[in-house]
Amino acid sequence: MKNQPLVTVICLCYKHEKYVRQALTSVFEQTYPAIQLIVVDDASPDESAKIIKQTLDNQSQIYQTTFSLTPIETSFLSLSTNQGNCKAFNLGLAQAKGKYVIDLAADDLLLPYCIEKQVVTFEKLEESYAVVFSDLYYINENGSQLKTHFQRDDKGNLLIAVPQGNIYEQILAKSFISAPSMMIRKKVLDELNGYDEMLSYEDYDFWVRSARKYNYFFINDLLVKKRILKNSHGQAFYLKKNNQHLISTLKVHQKAMIQNQTIQENLALAISVRYHLRLSFFTENFELVPQFAHVLAKLDKLKWIDRFIISLSTLKIPVAKLYQFYLFATN
Repeated sequence: MKNQPLVTVICLCYKHEKYVRQALTSVFEQTYPAIQLIVVDDASPDESAKIIKQTLDNQSQIYQTTFSLTPIETSFLSLSTNQGNCKAFNLGLAQAKGKYVIDLAADDLLLPYCIEKQVVTFEKLEESYAVVFSDLYYINENGSQLKTHFQRDDKGNLLIAVPQGNIYEQILAKSFISAPSMMIRKKVLDELNGYDEMLSYEDYDFWVRSARKYNYFFINDLLVKKRILKNSHGQAFYLKKNNQHLISTLKVHQKAMIQNQTIQENLALAISVRYHLRLSFFTENFELVPQFAHVLAKLDKLKWIDRFIISLSTLKIPVAKLYQFYLFATN
């Protein structure tokens, strides 16, 4: 590929001393050479920062030994106080030079051909496309493969059609994309002023804001390995009491309601609102139940079952342990 566009990989790390070296090495081992790597350690209390520095100091030798190419450009932001995912990413984004950006968690891995395939795809698309995304493997703490994100048959064929193009309604209703599989056009991130720093997590809000105006393209390939950890950032959705992810989701719903334009979009949004209303009840975040219900009422989608759950939430029935057992039994 002539005049290869620069890709910026922003690797966010928080308490990932066991995995960050592997994540960074997966960037060094890409078949695509035009990469800027920005590593942001969000004041990890473990040895993450030390390991990152050691790995970056050795990266030139590792990269040249593997591919005999010029070392990629790297930088390291070691934050003295924890800023949270959204702000930490934005600090890295402020230094990004690439045409495209990847948000890489320090416990995930890019397969060697990931960036090359994403760039080749992106360069064929019109400017109306903000994101390319793919399928990925889920792996456990030890790196063993568990399953793919999208269901496939024994021959590797997809069992369902993955939405692409204008996905606004679909992404309102359900977060069907796995964020680590995305490559993002940087000008879109700049237009949106990066991630919303008032939120505890980034992906749903980014999808809703970007999909309102831009298209998404699905690459039917497995390009990433996402690690499933017991105490991962995503598991915070199931925390009892003062659940910041649920609070952030409520804010995203409120913002989406303002930018919706059709009855169908309101119906799609109501699906997500109703799910999170119930999740608030099952995780004993009872104070959030009437707030999600208020959004449903404004969408004119409040059903009798929603009112029933609202009534139950006022009793503050301790159902979290039973819900956790249900999740364990069905996964």
